[in-house]
Amino acid sequence: MSIKKLYYYLFYKIYKAIIYTSTPFGDFLSSFKAGLVLIVLQIWSFLSIINYYTVITGNKVELSISMPIMYIPLIIIIGFNYYTLDYLDIWKSYNQEFDQLPKKKNTIGSWIVVLIVLIIIVNFIFSFYCLDRKARKDQVGPYAPEIVAKERMEDSLQKAQQIEKLKKIYGEDNRK
Repeated sequence: MSIKKLYYYLFYKIYKAIIYTSTPFGDFLSSFKAGLVLIVLQIWSFLSIINYYTVITGNKVELSISMPIMYIPLIIIIGFNYYTLDYLDIWKSYNQEFDQLPKKKNTIGSWIVVLIVLIIIVNFIFSFYCLDRKARKDQVGPYAPEIVAKERMEDSLQKAQQIEKLKKIYGEDNRK
């Protein structure tokens, strides 16, 4: 099976899952929703790569929608999905082909698609975990010493204020 067919099969399985969970009148947006799911999975994969790059090289990548590192890949991802899925509705012929597959082959394919989606999600979460570990180790971001000291001071102040409020509530502030 070619990569192109695998991509269409991934779309097919997501599309079928969305149709299965939709109301009878909600089918008209199913291809859009499936395409959106594919875009989100691709964006999460891209962000995972950025996170791993930051962890491995130590170079902080600033992510802002106004920066080319964000909008160029986003345009490429959306453009690719539009061209492969929406332009000329090529996915419909592939869906008809995949509907003809034997039930056992389709069931195995479903499990493979679920596994791929889970791997992408777990990878995305794990990349942020690695990024957090690196920030703790390097004491940067929210783990910088001055930020940690400031938070501790604020916590101490809040605890002292809570103790004073409790003393007033229980009348212990007037006792001597």
